Amino acid sequence: MNAKIRSKKIQQIVVTAEQMRNIEERIFSAGIPVAALMEKVAGKITHKLQTLFSEKSITSADKIGILVGPGHNGGDGLVVARELYFLGYNIVIYSPISKPKELTESHAKYAISLGINFSSNIKELYDCDILIDGLFGFGLEREITGEIANAINIINNLNKFVISIDLPSGIHTDTGEILGTAIRANITLCLGLWKQAFLQDTGLDYIGRAELIDLDIPRADINAIIGEYPILNRITQDTAINSLPLPRPVNCHKYKNGHLLIIAGSKQYTGAAILAGLGARASGVGMLSIAVPNSIKPWLSLQLPESLIIGCPETENGAILELPEDIDLNRYQTIVCGPGLTTEAQAIVERILTANCAIILDADALNILAKLNPVLALSSRKFPTIITPHFGEFKRLFPELIALEKNQIILAKQAAELTGAIIVLKGARTCVATPNQVWINPDSTPALGRGGSGDVLTGLLGGLLPPIILAEKPVELIVNTAVWWHSQAGILAATERTELGVDAYTLTQYLIPALTQFLKTIN
Repeated sequence: MNAKIRSKKIQQIVVTAEQMRNIEERIFSAGIPVAALMEKVAGKITHKLQTLFSEKSITSADKIGILVGPGHNGGDGLVVARELYFLGYNIVIYSPISKPKELTESHAKYAISLGINFSSNIKELYDCDILIDGLFGFGLEREITGEIANAINIINNLNKFVISIDLPSGIHTDTGEILGTAIRANITLCLGLWKQAFLQDTGLDYIGRAELIDLDIPRADINAIIGEYPILNRITQDTAINSLPLPRPVNCHKYKNGHLLIIAGSKQYTGAAILAGLGARASGVGMLSIAVPNSIKPWLSLQLPESLIIGCPETENGAILELPEDIDLNRYQTIVCGPGLTTEAQAIVERILTANCAIILDADALNILAKLNPVLALSSRKFPTIITPHFGEFKRLFPELIALEKNQIILAKQAAELTGAIIVLKGARTCVATPNQVWINPDSTPALGRGGSGDVLTGLLGGLLPPIILAEKPVELIVNTAVWWHSQAGILAATERTELGVDAYTLTQYLIPALTQFLKTIN
C-alpha cells in the first residue's frame, strides 16, 4: 500500500483505549522494543513540532516547557525534550510526579545528565513561551485530584500556547469526559490512530486543533484487533465524495434523479420549509415537491419557483391539518417530514411512518415521535428510515438509554440497534449510526450552531437520497456525504464571513461553492 493510500485509510480509523492497548501489545509481542517505538514516536513528534514552532515564530531564544508524567506519555515528552535540546532549543522539564516507569525514569536521568533544566516547581513554566503536555496519555480513567489538579489549573490560567501529546492530560480516551480537570490545549497531536475522545462533543474545548501522527502501525495488527471493516469510522473527504451520484449519466433526466417530498412549515415557521427546500435544491434532486399550509404557499413558490408547492388544509394556528386527499405518497422515493411542522401535526407523522418509501424525520416530527412509541414505530418500518435529532431530541426519544450511558457514540449505535433506523445525532461532531457501523464527522464549525442549520441538512440529505434509492445502492454512505457536505459549507462560509456571519439562509448559498471548491482540488 503506497503512503498516500495508507494515509487516507488511517485517517478513517478510530479506536478505544482498550483497542489501542491491544494493538500496541501485538506490536511489542512481534519484537519491537518499547524503547524503539518511543524513539520513533518522539522523532515524529519533534519533526511536527518544528513545523508548528515555525508557524508560531518560536526560535531557539524562546523557552519551551515540557510537562512530564510518570508513564510512557511522559517518556515520549522526555525524548522530545532531549531532541529539541540537541536542536538548540531552550528547554525546561517540569515533572511533578515521582515514581515514574522504568523507561521514563531512564530518560529523565539522561536529560538531567545533559544539563537540561529539570524541576518539580511549576514556577519554572511561568516565563515559558510554549508548553508541551506529556503528563498523561491515552487510557487515563481516574479523576485527577490534589497537587496535580492544582498544577493543571495553574497551567491553564497561565494562558500559554499548549501542544498536547496524544491527548490533553485529564481527558477520558473514549468519552472525552473531563476527569476532574484537564489541560486546555491549543493543538493536540494524536498518536498512531484516532481515539474516540476526538470525535465526541464533551472534550473538544480542551483538544483544540487535532492532528494525527501516523506511526506506521502495520494494518495487519490494526485489523487483528478492530477487524477489516471497523465498527467505528471517521467520515473523510474521500469517503464522502465517493458516495456522491457524480458524474451523472449523459442520458439522465429528472425522473432518473428522483422525486423528493418535503412536508414542513407552518404560519409561525415558514422559514423552516424554505430552508429545507433550499437544501434539497442544492442536492440536484430531479423533482422537488413541498407540502405546506395553504397560507404560506405563496412564500414557498417565490423562493423555490422550480418546485411543486402543495397547499394543505391548516389548523387555526397555521399548522398542517392534513395532507390533500389526492396526494399519492407512492410517487416519491423519499419523504422528509418535520421542519417547522409544530406538534399539532401528529396525524401527519403517523401517516408518514406507514409510507412505503424512505423517510427522514426531523425537528417537530421527532417531538411527535417521542410521544408515541419511538422504538416500536421505527422498528416496524420495512423501508430506509433516518432520524436527525440533536442531543435534546435524542434524550426525549430514548430516555432509557441516556440513563445508562454517557458515550454519545455508543448511545447512537444502541438507538440504531433498537430501531433499525439510521441515527444522525447532530452536534459539534455529528454521529451517523446504523445497527452495524458508526461514522463520525470530524470537521465542523460553531457557525452551524444557529437556528435553521439543521433544516438545511435535512433538505440536503433528503435530496441526495432519491437517485441512490433508484440506483438500488445502500443509503448509509450518502447520509455521511450529506453531513460532511453540510459542514464543509459552514466552514467555507465562516472562513469568508466569520463565525458570526453564517445564518441558515447564507449557509444554503455556500453548499454548491463548498462542493465545487473541493472537486477542483481532486481533478
